[in-house]
Amino acid sequence: MHGPADPGADAKPDSDEAHSAFTPPSGIAPLSGPVEDDSQTTSEFAVPAGVPEPVDAEPAEPEGSAFSTPRTYRARSAPPAFTPPSGVPLVRLDEAPWQDRMRTMLRMPVTERPAPEAVQRHEDDSGPAVPRVLDLTLRIGELLLAGGEGAEDVEAAMFAVCRAYGLDRCEPNVTFTLLSISHQPSLVDDPVTASRTVRRRGTDYTRLAAVYRLVDDISDPEHAVSLEEAYRRLAEIRRNRHPYPGWVLTAASGVLAGAASVLVGGDLVVFVAAALGAVLGDRLAWLCAGRGLPEFYQFIVAATPPAAIGVALTLAHAEVRASAVITGGLFALLPGRALVAGVQDGLTGFYITAAARLLEVMYFFVGIVTGVLLVLYFGVQLGAELNPDAALLVIERPGWQIAASMTLTLAFAVLLQQERSTVLLVTLNGGVAWVVYGALHYAGGISPVASTAVAAGLVGLFGQLLSRYRFASALPYVTAAIGPLLPGSATYFGLLGIAQNELDAGLVSLTKAAALAIAIAIGVNLGAEVSRLFLRVPGAASAGRRRAAKRTRGF
Repeated sequence: MHGPADPGADAKPDSDEAHSAFTPPSGIAPLSGPVEDDSQTTSEFAVPAGVPEPVDAEPAEPEGSAFSTPRTYRARSAPPAFTPPSGVPLVRLDEAPWQDRMRTMLRMPVTERPAPEAVQRHEDDSGPAVPRVLDLTLRIGELLLAGGEGAEDVEAAMFAVCRAYGLDRCEPNVTFTLLSISHQPSLVDDPVTASRTVRRRGTDYTRLAAVYRLVDDISDPEHAVSLEEAYRRLAEIRRNRHPYPGWVLTAASGVLAGAASVLVGGDLVVFVAAALGAVLGDRLAWLCAGRGLPEFYQFIVAATPPAAIGVALTLAHAEVRASAVITGGLFALLPGRALVAGVQDGLTGFYITAAARLLEVMYFFVGIVTGVLLVLYFGVQLGAELNPDAALLVIERPGWQIAASMTLTLAFAVLLQQERSTVLLVTLNGGVAWVVYGALHYAGGISPVASTAVAAGLVGLFGQLLSRYRFASALPYVTAAIGPLLPGSATYFGLLGIAQNELDAGLVSLTKAAALAIAIAIGVNLGAEVSRLFLRVPGAASAGRRRAAKRTRGF
């Protein structure tokens, strides 16, 4: 019999793959305590085992927005706000018109703007509904921008609405077709941004004045205009019909062209011919608009009938000034309103909007040039003896010219759909502009460009004064008044020179027309700035100096 076998004698050692390299060897007692599972990954920022947790440790916070309020922030124990090196100016804006107040604050940095004034009350006293206030602001800005208002004035109106409803930390931004506004209550709150696109544009200064009255009432602390009331009034403004019917606008276009022809030396026959051409052009443009054609082609069609009537009178050897007929038709088409707004935006620092407006003016002008050039070219081919030297025949009839300039301004005001209460004032402003121009150019012998700039400056000055007196826009008092100063004759003789293959003389005349147009726009803007410079500007005495629209000087 064999004895019991030794268990370790025949035992085979385990393979190296049977156990982990980190398994304790046989004969070594395992460590006390739980064995960690190496298969589970841990963060390198985890607290090591054996280190006690701090007693006052707070529970981990969930991940939030970068604009969330820090957990260590306490409003009562917050440090004082940042103070500029020059100190925070004390600005008092209570007694000034809202246009000046908002423009002054928009030209200030956000940290230097004064504290909010009395805001509009709400029914539940829970504060303004931020999205609804921003929507109302954008809708008001849309009507102003579509009506031809300058970008700076649109931003001032938008800022006035927001500030009236308690949203003082707002930044409006206006371009040619897009309006946006951003509101951030504080540096630790999420900002709210809204935008709106301007799809359609129209000329209705009655609607523009109604929008300004709404903004004035909202900004006035004595008028409690709720959001619902503001929306209701805005809807009524949008639904209101134009103050003048279509046939009145067509008749005003004819009167404008006839008055312009008398202004450059025409008689009664010329008045009738120019008025007839403008009426036909207006009706053809309305027909093209109803068919959905762009405005460029509408200007081409509208410029054709006056030029055709002038050429026909020349071919018929009628004893009339054909140049006056064609010039009168051009006066009714030149885009003076868009030109003034474009140059004003450029001078106030809104270069994108200014470039877009001036590009629009260029397209309109090219359309007018195309329509007139086509007619003049065929007229020259048919043997029409159009005389470019007629531009040198100056007919001085002060009484008739002053009456014609005022009639032109009156017709222009009707075309712009102005309120009847403003028509008389702007008519007088246009008469003053022509008197100043005639006194400087004809009597004083000053160049037409300088005379036009001075006359346009007075138009802008008086328009700004009237707008401040009535707390309204300056456009109804300025745009129609610059009508007698528009470069209609210089444009016509430039086109005639090109049609007769005299490019040098034609380009010189067109350059003169461009210089006159720029002089009008700069003069109007300079007159408005002079009124703000010498009149009491809110905050000027306490805030140091009036800040310019462009905050850098290029060096």
